[in-house]
Amino acid sequence: MQAAAMDPAEEPPSMLWGLDPVFSAFARLYIRDILQMTESIQVPGVYFYNLHPIYKVDVLGTVVYKRERDDFFCYGVDDGTGVINCLCWKSDLLKEAEDPSQAGGKHSDGAQAGFNPAAELKKLRQMQQKSCHLEIGELLRVRGSVKTSRQQREIKASTYYKVNDPVMAAQIVWMMEVPQLYRQCYDKPFQLKADGAGNSVSSLSKATNIIKDFLKEKCVTRFRPYDVQDLLQPLICSQPQTASADQEPVAGPSACQQLRQLLKEALQVLHDEGVVYRRVKSQEEVYHVTAQDKDLLMAIKDIIREDSKREKFAEKGCHVLHILSAVRQRHSLNVSRAALELVLKSLECNSDIISTSDSHYTVF
Repeated sequence: MQAAAMDPAEEPPSMLWGLDPVFSAFARLYIRDILQMTESIQVPGVYFYNLHPIYKVDVLGTVVYKRERDDFFCYGVDDGTGVINCLCWKSDLLKEAEDPSQAGGKHSDGAQAGFNPAAELKKLRQMQQKSCHLEIGELLRVRGSVKTSRQQREIKASTYYKVNDPVMAAQIVWMMEVPQLYRQCYDKPFQLKADGAGNSVSSLSKATNIIKDFLKEKCVTRFRPYDVQDLLQPLICSQPQTASADQEPVAGPSACQQLRQLLKEALQVLHDEGVVYRRVKSQEEVYHVTAQDKDLLMAIKDIIREDSKREKFAEKGCHVLHILSAVRQRHSLNVSRAALELVLKSLECNSDIISTSDSHYTVF
């Protein structure tokens, strides 16, 4: 099964993702599809399969390689469709079990008293250690969030354990359940119902996509609301009339009022996503397009280059909240974190900066 290649303009607004039940679940996807999912342009770390927003998954597969560090294991998991790296952090209980200072038989005398809590705790640690230490060829189940590190897709595990499956019972159940989930859910694109509430939501989604397309096609750097208002006129004209011919007309907002309200909501969505921002909040509404604002881009780049030289940020780089605070002081108080992260991603793609962690950035 091939993951759908999605045009960014078709991506549903992030405020609607919660309407899809898949968003709140650990999606049981084939590893091949996890590797091919399209990353969200609105929120990095969220991915799309057939328009379903996904950020956490559940996989079952065979360990084909392993690496161990002081704080975590790296397991390569193969489910027959592909191989993905799984970052599995060690719990404190597991690290204590590995500590030689914790080993020894000083509590062995307590066995004469019958139930020995220290001995039982030692057994529990040994069992957990055994379930977390896997060898190549053993079966591993992993649940966690999907992330992209060094341009490689991987799973950051929140839960993982070895599956004892001598007669392949667990694997057979898995192979029967996952195709059903694909047929009943994952392979059906996420679509909003065209009911009374759905019309409003659908119109808002279309309006934001229309404005995005216009800004991208015309390479707009800044605009006023009335510059894009006429683009949304067809959405108002195409709305169905609910009242029949023999019914009394119902008082409601005029077409002009509906258009202004739709435009206001669409601009708010674009602002929340970081696509646009208002550099100065004044009576004359002027929106700057984040991706086209060279002044903002240069300001962020200069902040990272200058502050990375300071001893405080020399090792890990500048934290995103520090960059945001500096941008608001030097450029505009109205720059949102979403807008900042969009620029940071663009700078990183152009190799102007590099991320040393999920929230730290420095220059080459």
